[in-house]
Amino acid sequence: MFRAVWLLLAVGIFPMNALSAVNVEKIEYKGWKNSYRVSNGEVEVVVTGDVGPRIIRFGFVGGQNLFKEFADQLGKSGEEKFQLRGGDRVWKAPEDPIATWAPDNGPVEIRVTPTGLIAREPVEPLTNLQKEIEISMAPSGTQVTVSHRIVNRSLFPLEFAPWALTMMAPGGFVVTGFPPRGHHPANLEATNPLVMWAYTNLADPRWKFTRKYLILHQDPNNAEAQKIGMFNRDTWAAYVLDGEAFVKRTQADPSKTYTDFGCSFETFTNNEFLEVETLGPLTKVPPGKMVELAEQWALFRDVHMKEQTDDELDRVLLPLVSSLGAVQSK
Repeated sequence: MFRAVWLLLAVGIFPMNALSAVNVEKIEYKGWKNSYRVSNGEVEVVVTGDVGPRIIRFGFVGGQNLFKEFADQLGKSGEEKFQLRGGDRVWKAPEDPIATWAPDNGPVEIRVTPTGLIAREPVEPLTNLQKEIEISMAPSGTQVTVSHRIVNRSLFPLEFAPWALTMMAPGGFVVTGFPPRGHHPANLEATNPLVMWAYTNLADPRWKFTRKYLILHQDPNNAEAQKIGMFNRDTWAAYVLDGEAFVKRTQADPSKTYTDFGCSFETFTNNEFLEVETLGPLTKVPPGKMVELAEQWALFRDVHMKEQTDDELDRVLLPLVSSLGAVQSK
């Protein structure tokens, strides 16, 4: 038994325990020699160890990567400035051009856990923040809990929010739900903000609004940037591409303050990718303390809809979202 475990460790395969179907394997991924694959045999997550923390792939085993990859940035590290690269990352909100865009181009510490791993960067010299991402995969099925964390390593309290940004492969569309709808005059109070940026153009054909849903299409032939934000206690989004759907879900707290005029969800697109973003509450973080934004992820096959109407989106997407528990961040 001990000889078998030693041999697995020697070749870079980390069995979680005798009863677990989740394995972590050290691999080379598109030029990054120190990458790690977490898989339960049905889905797989690939985390880069040479840069990050960054999840560069999420897909069915042997299937397409639902995440964007910038081919000219794969396998590289050590750049002076921040690189988009693709995949899923954690940022500090509110956004500013210096601290938020701090480079994550160096090696990260990888710690294997019973259900996945933790990828932790060194303390950022520019911000005195330390970011990490933890992946916890179910032993079967497609669900993964992803926790995005930021620790204040400075000597003083700092106020910021965790921000999880997932860059999706081009050619699909994202759907998110509004808070529960009502009727006038029975429901007179405002329910949620819908937030615009200076470059937001609601006449852009990539947007579609129904009574219950917001939809944004990614168009590789349209380079104009678009972004919008909103708040929903039950924050979720589904990105549909080539018959497969990536769904992420988290829980927001309406009693707390959120950045960008109160957004728990934001989405951005241009001609290269579409970004699905969730945000945690703005928090004054004491030295040595952490904020966390936890999301539940899942993948689904054979996701098709005849039209993007409330009835069809209810039929196709709501069962997928309902199958994910809404995790509560710390």
